[in-house]
Amino acid sequence: MNTELTGVIVTFLLTVLLAYPLGIYIAKVFAGKKTFTNFLNPVERLIYRIGGIDPNKRMNWKEFVKAMLAINMLWLFYAFFLLLNQGHLPLNPDGNPNMTPDLSFNTAISFLVNCNLQHYSGESGLTYLTQLFVITFLQFVSAATGIAAAVALFNGLKNKTTDNLGNFWGIFTKSITRILLPLCIIMAVILAFNGSPASFDGKDSIVTLQGDTVGVSRGPAAGMIAIKHLGTNGGGWFGANSAHPLENPNYFTGMVELIAQMIIPIAMLFALGFYIKRKKLAYVIFGIMTVGMLFLIMPTMHWEMQGSSAIEKLGIMQATGAMEGKEVRFGPAASGYWSIVTTIISTGSVNSMHDSSMPLSGMMQMLGMLINAFYGGCGVGILNYFIYIIIAVFIGGLMVGRTPEFLGHKVEAREVKIAALVTLLSAFLIKGGTALAAYYFVKHGNADWAVQPANWLNNPGNHGFSEMFYEFTSSNANNGSGFEGLGDNNIFWNVTTGFVLLLGRFLPIIGPIAIIGLLAKKKYIPETAGTLKVDSLTFGMLTFAIIIIITALSYFPPLVLGPIAEFLGM
Repeated sequence: MNTELTGVIVTFLLTVLLAYPLGIYIAKVFAGKKTFTNFLNPVERLIYRIGGIDPNKRMNWKEFVKAMLAINMLWLFYAFFLLLNQGHLPLNPDGNPNMTPDLSFNTAISFLVNCNLQHYSGESGLTYLTQLFVITFLQFVSAATGIAAAVALFNGLKNKTTDNLGNFWGIFTKSITRILLPLCIIMAVILAFNGSPASFDGKDSIVTLQGDTVGVSRGPAAGMIAIKHLGTNGGGWFGANSAHPLENPNYFTGMVELIAQMIIPIAMLFALGFYIKRKKLAYVIFGIMTVGMLFLIMPTMHWEMQGSSAIEKLGIMQATGAMEGKEVRFGPAASGYWSIVTTIISTGSVNSMHDSSMPLSGMMQMLGMLINAFYGGCGVGILNYFIYIIIAVFIGGLMVGRTPEFLGHKVEAREVKIAALVTLLSAFLIKGGTALAAYYFVKHGNADWAVQPANWLNNPGNHGFSEMFYEFTSSNANNGSGFEGLGDNNIFWNVTTGFVLLLGRFLPIIGPIAIIGLLAKKKYIPETAGTLKVDSLTFGMLTFAIIIIITALSYFPPLVLGPIAEFLGM
């Protein structure tokens, strides 16, 4: 057990040590300073010329959002069309069929919004062409969209008074050419040399120890696995995701994939400090996020290493902890650590089955997604935390008896209303969707549908409720992991989660960009003795308290009905 804990600690420390210089580099890239990747300037100029883009054109927040939404809608139709017709297209050595319209709808949206909720199995649900030109492509552009949105926030915070949040096309292009693509090449090489497939061969046949002949899927997986983690996407090439031995062959690759999914979100925090020249603010945000992460990780690892109390009552020893749904090559500590990292960062990849986690471990995974601001996804983690900052500034300003201010700009009714709407929207989507699913399961379980609601759940009672609640929580948080006892590949789940995916992605991006656009245009107010210090530990603690209070008030009832009730009933 000590060895397992050491592996987790070393993994996190390596992540922070690598993220710090990466943060400096990211700040230089978007500030237009000289970096070692400047040799890519001709490539970027060619892209701008082909696309008819002026990367120096100023954009206010409305123009920035319009450009972001326009290109994302184009990608949605492109992905939907290819998935509908993939069975008739080349690079399909295993003869996989077309996706159904409702599954195509869900999958196209899911990967567009950086969620990667998979209602299909990668080996049989996609072809090599759609794995590469739909799934992998969307994993790059969705991550770059999030980074671009974060840089727009940086630009609004950097300048005293401005309506220029930067050029979406220029920031987006550099996010791919200067950050995502170089890191992915390095990681893909590491994975390929450790056993992840990187060819276009079809299935191979192996004979198992018990004499069965089994077809093993292959394909150019290493590159997709790299961007799925570096871009905080999470969709697996294989159905078992990073629990699959070809997707995550050993403990070393497990460490690499854990570092990969955390490195850009943490680096973006450090980049914020260097970019706007407020390193103390970045350190405070990083500290609060890290404390929040530890509050979720430490009890989860403890519960998973202790094992199940229900099994203990049967007199069965659990010397290696709770191993149901886990891989022996990782163990309960690394699996527990991964389960929280992947849910606070919106990656959603798994190296164990979350449906088999201890009840309160499952609750911690849900809390990571419900808060969705402890590091968070590529770029969007900062945007989500910014919403809590605005609410904290408003409450803090009221407490000291003066107009709330953030970095020299008055926070007024419009900004607070937008922040409040974003937080209320998430609660409405998650609880409303869960209530609708529960209603059909209970009241119309035998409805004459292709898949009857009574057949959705493999687990009854409180755990079944948790499965439905988790699915909508994961969709809203753009996470993509799931309690896979839920039968989700049917019209109800494909369509309802599809709409939650869209709203849960873009409104929490549009809201912070609108807020910073409104704030940045206001007259700059120099700091005085009465100014609320937002880079202080006190303000950091206030923000942390706001996060806890809002989450508890919004989600305590469904958490009681699901994981807490399941725990108490064991």
